[in-house]
Amino acid sequence: MAQRQRPSGLDRYEQVGKIGEGTYGVVYKARDTRYNGELRAVKQIRLEQEEEGVPSTAIREISLLKDLQHENVVGLLDVVHEDRKLHLVFEFLDLDLKKHMDTSPQAYKDPLRVKRYLYQMLDGIAYCHSHRILHRDLKPQNLLIDRANDKLKLADFGLARAFGIPVRQFTHEVITLWYRAPEILLGSKHYSTPVDLWSIGCIFAEMVNQKPLFPGDSEIDEIFKIFQIRGTPDEETYPGVTTLPDFKEIFPKWRRQDLKVLVPTLCAAGLDLLDKLLEYVPARRISAKIALTHPYFDELRAIDEIPPLREWNGGGPAAAAGAVSGRRG
Repeated sequence: MAQRQRPSGLDRYEQVGKIGEGTYGVVYKARDTRYNGELRAVKQIRLEQEEEGVPSTAIREISLLKDLQHENVVGLLDVVHEDRKLHLVFEFLDLDLKKHMDTSPQAYKDPLRVKRYLYQMLDGIAYCHSHRILHRDLKPQNLLIDRANDKLKLADFGLARAFGIPVRQFTHEVITLWYRAPEILLGSKHYSTPVDLWSIGCIFAEMVNQKPLFPGDSEIDEIFKIFQIRGTPDEETYPGVTTLPDFKEIFPKWRRQDLKVLVPTLCAAGLDLLDKLLEYVPARRISAKIALTHPYFDELRAIDEIPPLREWNGGGPAAAAGAVSGRRG
């Protein structure tokens, strides 16, 4: 008797419902018939012009995500090209950090939760940076939470791009406004991994305060929101700032505010880490790898939630704490 063939290609994914719409197409929920009906998120990308082939954004996302395997990065499980549509199949997670902060604000009154999520965020981005990948669009909506084990995972690498050298020229429009690094806002075309650390600093403060730190409604308003808190930069505080394309000498001169006043419930170690994440000078901004060793996380080390400090021998100039993955179950 002939053996029944298992469904392959798109047939193996039974559509359950629509999750949302993106730039290129639809994201829907599906059951994987090969894996006991496990839920998947399928990003369906419409290929309107056959001669144009697969959109470059999708090619970038696929090539990057296939290489990324880390417990704090959403996994790309399958790629299916059928019916002039490209389907990217991801593990399914239905909760993001923004939604969780909105619906369960009391959960973030627990300093340990904030600490865990920040550590996992940094661990995921350190791994990406060690693979020469910038995320460039970190925001609470792009951080998914696995309810089963309370793990936070970086998602949506649609704007991410591998970088071959430490600094490269990129397009101007990248990160969601409230989490955008000052070097990008001021028109720098050369930026690197520090842009992700600024975004993480903004998210850190938002988890603690339960409101965004720099909620600008335009690029100039965003710049001024940052200046009002971090002080208007000059050549002393941010060497080279006056040469950036969008810096103006007529900008109002604000004095730097004390983060302790702005984030009053954060402990001293947390304030120190936040200050290092929100450093103006990109080259001085703390790296993800170094941030993972900060004393703010000593409490997690003390209760064995994360490994003791050690050097990772994974190689690479930014060998990024991938070794401090493979931890909590």
